[in-house]
Amino acid sequence: MSEEFITITSAGDIRLEGNLNRQEAGKAVVLTHPHPLYGGNMDVPVICKMAACFQAAGIATLRFNFRGTGGSSGKFDDGRGEQDDVKSALDFLSDQGYDQLFLAGYSFGSWVNAHVVSAGVAVCDHIMVSPPAALLSFDQVAQLPNTGLIITGENDDLAPVYLVDDLLSKWKISPRLEVLSDVDHFYGGALDKLGDVLSGYLKP
Repeated sequence: MSEEFITITSAGDIRLEGNLNRQEAGKAVVLTHPHPLYGGNMDVPVICKMAACFQAAGIATLRFNFRGTGGSSGKFDDGRGEQDDVKSALDFLSDQGYDQLFLAGYSFGSWVNAHVVSAGVAVCDHIMVSPPAALLSFDQVAQLPNTGLIITGENDDLAPVYLVDDLLSKWKISPRLEVLSDVDHFYGGALDKLGDVLSGYLKP
């Protein structure tokens, strides 16, 4: 499906570059990418695969580069300013007329999203792919309402299943948890496995 290049204004006059796929229905998702200091951006294969799954389900997609990444202005802000970036992306979709907003992130992106949702930003569904509990602290995330799906790999050293289970116990939520066999944090050779799970979840 086609995407158009867009620019989003975030807090502090930051300008974020993104790609928007429009759909007729009122549903849209913001997709957030892995850690920029480790090569993460909106074009990594996992984010592109996730976007394709949402688009096939009739859900508009907005993937964008966090501040300081690619052509987005500003500089990396340890996840603080990045939370403003996510809020600005959600606001952008609202302004485009989408009234059912999803939030889905991979690795660092899922960590940033978790802080946004915990702080009270309402989304109709929240999806996490490989939340990096072994790399980044989720101690400031008190609650995660509307979290419907979490995916990780059984060989994922940054998002190991036992740490994900600990987080679910802490948050007192029971989303669908999918653990993909023989899959690590980077989903090499496993994008179809990831896509099958996500597409199955998104089917009406």
